[in-house]
Amino acid sequence: MSHGLVTMAYILASILFILSLSGLSRQDSSRRGNYFGMTGMAIAILATIVSGQVSSYGVLIIALLIGGSIGARAAAKVEMTQMPELVALMHSLVGMAAVLVGYANFLDHSNNLIGAEKTIHEVEIYIGIFIGAVTFSGSVIAFGKLCGKIDGKPFLLPARHWLNLALLLATFVLGGQFLADPEAGLLPLGIMTAIALVFGIHMVMAIGGADMPVVVSMLNSYSGWAAAATGFMLSNDLLIVTGALVGSSGAILSYIMCRAMNRHFLSVIAGGFGTTSGGEAAEIEGEVVPIEAEETAQLLLESKNMKSTKISPRLMSPSSSVPMTSLIHRL
Repeated sequence: MSHGLVTMAYILASILFILSLSGLSRQDSSRRGNYFGMTGMAIAILATIVSGQVSSYGVLIIALLIGGSIGARAAAKVEMTQMPELVALMHSLVGMAAVLVGYANFLDHSNNLIGAEKTIHEVEIYIGIFIGAVTFSGSVIAFGKLCGKIDGKPFLLPARHWLNLALLLATFVLGGQFLADPEAGLLPLGIMTAIALVFGIHMVMAIGGADMPVVVSMLNSYSGWAAAATGFMLSNDLLIVTGALVGSSGAILSYIMCRAMNRHFLSVIAGGFGTTSGGEAAEIEGEVVPIEAEETAQLLLESKNMKSTKISPRLMSPSSSVPMTSLIHRL
């Protein structure tokens, strides 16, 4: 396939990905959004396979069969309640892919980049490996906490914030050494990868199990930025666009979830939440009026704004003259 047709296929796939995100923003259009995303990914894979950049079709077919079989089996076997665990596990694979692609690009000496272009390419490799390693180790820990293999309580080390700062400063120092002498950059690159893995583990271990949904969304954002960095390394426009979409949407979703859970986004990343239960449960006052699930869903679907409020027992009493629609408007 010519380069122009591949570019057109990538543009079409990018449009479908955008439509997929738009569809997933509402419950009644989420199924259509999934179909858009699946179609866009299928077009992207086919366009990449038939492009001139792929020559080892045997290895590619074997990899597709293995990966497709594992994905289909996991999707068919996993329960809906285990979906966050599956998402966290898949994010770890995206992070590891970014790390492997980064090392492959570093060890590939076939490119003839010089000057500023070479420096930019090396920065892309370094950043891609760092984000990928953090995403991989953090996603594995999140998966362990969600499935109960790791204790959900925060693991708080003394002076943990200073430890995180020291790890970040070490990453910058190693980055300077890597750029100063790329020919001998495998050692600082390897040390940085180990630091990034430890950083991802420590960052997620310090977060309580109650905040794991936010962490999974945050790791989703990280995997998107890792994919974007991989796109820069491979000069693949589709990976850049797709990674930017996933990274930005994941960050926005994390912020929205933090607001809904009365959390500060930066505080969740820093860790330390989930150590207390938030106080004793309030006593129920008045008489509870049952409501069917279908009626509740319809009321929520028709509502324009929802916010937390304290409902007086009079409004919840069967003898109350306030209709349910009025109560919903007050909410």
